[in-house]
Amino acid sequence: MSEPGNRLRRLLESPNFDPQNYVKQLSQQSDGDRDLQEHRQKIQNLADETAQNLKKNVYKNYRQFIETAKEISYLESEMYQLSHILTEQKSIMESITQALLSTDKDETSKEMQAAFPKESEEVKQRSLTSLLEKVEGGKTIMDTPGRHLVYNGDLVEFDVDNMSPVQKVHAFLMNDCLLIATWLANRRGAVKYKYNALYDLESFAVVNVKDNPPMKDMFKILMFPDSRIFQAENSKIKKEWLEILDETKKNKANKERGKEEEKKPMSPVRTEVSTNPFDQDDDDEQTEVEESVDLGLEWIQELPEDLDVCIAQRDFEGAVDLLDKLSEYLKEQPLTPKVKELRAKVDERVRQLTEVLVFELSPDRSLRGGPQATRRAVSQLIRLGQSTKACELFLKNRAAAVQTAIRQLRIEGATLLYIHKLCNIFFTGLLETAKEFQMDFAGNTGCYSAFVVWSRSAMRMFVDAFSKQVFDSKESLSTASECVKVAKEHCLQLTDIGLDLTFTLESLLVKDVKAALLSYKDIIVEASKHRNSEEMWRRMNLMTPEALTKLKEEMRASGISTFDAYTGADCWVNLSYTLVAFTKQLLSFLEEALKLYFPELHTVLLESLREIVLVAVQHVDYSLRCEQDADKKAFVVLNAAFLHDCVLPEVERRFEEAVGKPAKQLRDLRKSTRSIRVNPESTISLV
Repeated sequence: MSEPGNRLRRLLESPNFDPQNYVKQLSQQSDGDRDLQEHRQKIQNLADETAQNLKKNVYKNYRQFIETAKEISYLESEMYQLSHILTEQKSIMESITQALLSTDKDETSKEMQAAFPKESEEVKQRSLTSLLEKVEGGKTIMDTPGRHLVYNGDLVEFDVDNMSPVQKVHAFLMNDCLLIATWLANRRGAVKYKYNALYDLESFAVVNVKDNPPMKDMFKILMFPDSRIFQAENSKIKKEWLEILDETKKNKANKERGKEEEKKPMSPVRTEVSTNPFDQDDDDEQTEVEESVDLGLEWIQELPEDLDVCIAQRDFEGAVDLLDKLSEYLKEQPLTPKVKELRAKVDERVRQLTEVLVFELSPDRSLRGGPQATRRAVSQLIRLGQSTKACELFLKNRAAAVQTAIRQLRIEGATLLYIHKLCNIFFTGLLETAKEFQMDFAGNTGCYSAFVVWSRSAMRMFVDAFSKQVFDSKESLSTASECVKVAKEHCLQLTDIGLDLTFTLESLLVKDVKAALLSYKDIIVEASKHRNSEEMWRRMNLMTPEALTKLKEEMRASGISTFDAYTGADCWVNLSYTLVAFTKQLLSFLEEALKLYFPELHTVLLESLREIVLVAVQHVDYSLRCEQDADKKAFVVLNAAFLHDCVLPEVERRFEEAVGKPAKQLRDLRKSTRSIRVNPESTISLV
C-alpha cells in the first residue's frame, strides 16, 4: 500500500479517532466534489483490503477452528463419562459408609436403651419441654402424655409453584407428630420461634425431591390436598431427616398395632388333632425334599452379596456367570420354600443388573468407540434372556450415534466434498453396525427384521441431510448427479454383507430427483426458445483453428462422430450457432440425467427429452415454412439433416444402452422429422 494509504489506515486505527471531526476537517480542506470522491474511493479501497485480509485469515485458520471444536467435543464427552463414573463411585462409597454407620448406630442405640431406658425417655421429654419454651404458642403441645422429642433442626421452606424461598423454619419431630415453627424477626426474651403447624405422623407422607441444581437437598411433605417443600442445610442432614421420619412413622404404626392386638379378647387355642393317617407321611415327605436341596453351600450363601459386589464393580460378566451357575445347580431341584426365597433375592439383583446394562446402552452415554463399545452390555443382556430389549437398545444407541455424526459434520463450501464426507461417515457407520449386529445376534434370527426396519429409518435420516444440501440449495444438475452417483456407490458396498438398500435410497430420492430433472428441463427449453427467437441461420465462424479443434473434440466426446462432415475450411462450421448450442446442451442433459436414472423416472426422463427435442424440431419446421431465401432454406435443411441423422440417433442409442429399454417416444419423434429431410416443403404433425 502507498504511503498516503498507510497514513490513512493509521489515522482510522488510532484510539482517539473522532469521525465527526474528521469529516468536518475533510469538508473544509477539500476544493470540490472531486476531492471528496477520491477520498471516498481511498476509504473504500481500504475497507476492501481489510475485508480481504480478514477472509484470508479466516480461511487460513479454518482447519484449526474445526480441529479445536472437535477436541472440545471429545473432551466434553470424556468429562461427562468421567463425571458419571465418579458419581457412581461416590454413591457406592456412601452406601457402604452408611451401612457401616447404621450398623454401629443400631448396636449403640440398643446398648444405650438396654442400659438407660427410663433416663433416655426422661431426657427426651425434658429436652422437648426446654425447646418448646422457645416457641410462641407451643405450651399446650406437652399436654399429651408420653410425647417426647426425636429430632429437630433448621430448614428453609420453598414455594411449591415457583420454587422460590419463602421463610426459614425450625422443625420439631416428636414420636407422634411434627411441629413446624417459623423464626421471629423481633425476638422477645427466650422466645425465638412462632407456632406455625402441627401434623400427625399418620396424616402426611414424606417424598424425596431429586436434586436439580441449584435446587438440592430438598424433601416434600404431602398432606392431601396440600404439600410443603423444605430444604436442609446439606445432603447429610437431608438424609437424616428422611431416615428418622420414616423410622418414627414405622415405630408409631407398630406401637398402635400392638395396642390393638392387646385390646382383642384372648380366646383359648384349641389344638386340632388330625384324623388323616396320611398327613404325617406328607410332612415327612416335604421334610425329606427340603433336606435334599442343599442350599448351605458357601457360594450359594454368599451369592446375593457377590452379585452386589459384581454390579458395583461393573463386573457384568462375573455377575451373569454366577447367575448361570445358580440356574444350572437349581435346574433339576424341586421348588421348596427355601429355593423360592433364594430366587426372590436373586431376582432383585437380576433387576438391578438389567437396569445398569440398560443404562450402559442408553444414548445419554458417550457414543465414541463405535458399535464395538456396546458389545459388552448387549452380550450380557442376551445371556440374561433379554435379547429383544438388547436389540432395541442397541439400535437406539446406533441411531443416536448416526444422528450425532451427521450433526457434527461441518458443511463445507463445495457440495460434492460435503457429500463425500457425509456418505463416508454414514455408510461406514452403517456397515460397522451391521457387522456388529451379525456378531452379537447371530443366534437370534428373529431380531434381523428389527435391524432392516432400523436401516430404513437410518437411510431416511441420511437422505434428509443429503437432500437439504444438494437439492434444497439449488445445485446444478451435474453436481446433483455426481452426488447421487457417490451415494449409490457407497450404498452398493453394503451388498457385501447381504444388505441391499439401493431400492430404499432410490425411493427416498425419487421425489427430489424428479423435481431437479423437470426444473433443469424447463431451463433448457426456455434457453432454446430464447436462442430460437434470435436465429439468423448463419454458419458458425470459430475464427481460430484451435477453437474448431476444441469443438470437434467436444462433439466426438458427446458421441457425434460424423461432426467432421459438417465442418468447412478456414474455421467455418456448416451449422447454425443455435443448433450447435442446443446439441451440446441436450447431450449434456442426457449424460447427467442418466446418472440420476431410476426405474420410477423412466417416463419422466423420456418426456423431458421429447419436450426438449420438440423445441428444436418445431423451430426447424417453422423456419422451413417461413423462409423465402433459397440459400437459407438449403442451410436450414442441412441443419435439419444434422438433427435427424446425428443428434437424435445418438440420444436414442445412449438412452437405450443405459436404461436397457427402447425409447419409443424418441423413435416416433425422429420418424416424424424424416419428412423435413426428404421434402423440405412439407410440414410435420407434432402431437
